[in-house]
Amino acid sequence: MASEQVQTIIEKMGTAIGPNSGLGGTLKFDFGDPGSVYIDGKSAPNTVTDGEGKSADCTISVGLDTFDKMIKGELDGTSAFMQGKLRVAGDMGLAMKLGPILQKARA
Repeated sequence: MASEQVQTIIEKMGTAIGPNSGLGGTLKFDFGDPGSVYIDGKSAPNTVTDGEGKSADCTISVGLDTFDKMIKGELDGTSAFMQGKLRVAGDMGLAMKLGPILQKARA
């Protein structure tokens, strides 16, 4: 079960994604013990749900503190990756499409 903080992220990301994210694939943010967020960018409309037990085309492993900085615009994904603060497994192209989605989630 996802933590309250992860549930809040699911809600914000769901609003940011909207019915069509343009991802064209599935993506999972794995926050470790607090839980995970699963974005289904293949379904119509796109959905954002708890990612526990789900596999994805791309999995991003990141701490909640780093993700929070990314959402606030204090840290971009490329810098976080280069600093070793996040890891990407699977389709790197999907991870590269997240910039506009994270910007919408800031609002």
